Amino acid sequence: MSLTRPLATVSAIALAAATGAAAQDCAEPIKVGVLHSLSGTMAISETTLKDTMLMLVEQQNEAGGLLGCEIEAVVVDPASDWPLFAEKARELLTVHEVDVIFGNWTSVSRKSVLPVIEELNGLLFYPVQYEGEESSRNVFYTGAAPNQQAIPATDYFLEELGVEKFALLGTDYVYPRTTNNILESYLQDNGIAEEDIFVNYTPFGHSDWATIVSDVIALGEDGKQVGVISTINGDANIGFYKELAAQGVSADDIPVVAFSVGEEELSGLDTSDLVGHLAAWNYFQSADTDANEEWVAAWQARMGADRVTNDPMEAHYIGFNMWVNAVEAAGTTEVDAVREAMYGQEFPNLTGGTAVMLPNHHLAKPVLIGEIQADGQFDIISQTEEVDGDAWTDFLPESAVLVSDWQELECGMYNTATESCVQIKSNY
Repeated sequence: MSLTRPLATVSAIALAAATGAAAQDCAEPIKVGVLHSLSGTMAISETTLKDTMLMLVEQQNEAGGLLGCEIEAVVVDPASDWPLFAEKARELLTVHEVDVIFGNWTSVSRKSVLPVIEELNGLLFYPVQYEGEESSRNVFYTGAAPNQQAIPATDYFLEELGVEKFALLGTDYVYPRTTNNILESYLQDNGIAEEDIFVNYTPFGHSDWATIVSDVIALGEDGKQVGVISTINGDANIGFYKELAAQGVSADDIPVVAFSVGEEELSGLDTSDLVGHLAAWNYFQSADTDANEEWVAAWQARMGADRVTNDPMEAHYIGFNMWVNAVEAAGTTEVDAVREAMYGQEFPNLTGGTAVMLPNHHLAKPVLIGEIQADGQFDIISQTEEVDGDAWTDFLPESAVLVSDWQELECGMYNTATESCVQIKSNY
């Protein structure tokens, strides 16, 4: 269920009027925490996001900074170690005294950080697609919720490719498990028999894919069309796609749609055997807009002509610029004031539309499906209008009655059946 998109709220406008005249104390710079793995299994994906944040901060400083102050990026390395994410978040907030944090990739790392952020009333912008089933007062989720990625991708398999059997392959942690629970329910609601859904989980960094790929191939022995929905994360994707090619599996035989493979992950692969496989995101580098052309040019001028852009980078681009605008509207970096000013923030996305921050701390974003090309880029074969991110899925009974509304209801888990706000319980 989606919430109505608000315009700039009266309260945010009043807040800006009340605080805008007060100058920010620039004795110290405004500090932006960057919490991304620069080593370990997730470095393949997260290092680029650290570089993205450094570029965004640099660009903002070149434009005059924020509230007349310089912005300083404070970078830490949680090293793909989930408990270390919590320690580094606490360090950012208590030692470095950052005003905001941009970071995390995996949901297990986000859930490790969440109690710290809430305890210390920090503010986290989380840029990666995730499983939903969460809504924190202290987190803005700028990546896709399941209804902005997993469900549309599944619909594409059902309606466009005629997939009749599904292999749900994921890394063994909360995001793949929760997403696949949602998809199993959704598929069965759409007439796919339970026995035609194969679910398998592997550890982070898994490398031996021979048996699993063989099992997926065996699903189609009865002649039914098999499709793979992949929530495999990190460098395990390299071995998975290499094994597909080694066993002669093409996209025509068994199409794969991935939720955690973008341009950065493909840049380390020989993609010639992967042509035709798919990914579902809210952005691809191949988006043909002036804004994206400018963004890609700026990125490559900074990082090198061979460096690619990807969806979580755009999420940071949107989230950072919305945060800047909210700080300017509030006249302060104080978390509660910035949070209030975030509701209804709009910022042009890189694919031609406008992202809107909803009262549930999720964005309205378009859904794109791309087909892998030989050069490691994606041909965009499907694109929707903006879809409102849903914190609580309609396809799990316990969640279907829930809404998140931090603006009016001041509740992230409001039960519409009992008309009451209930305690959010972590699913990790």
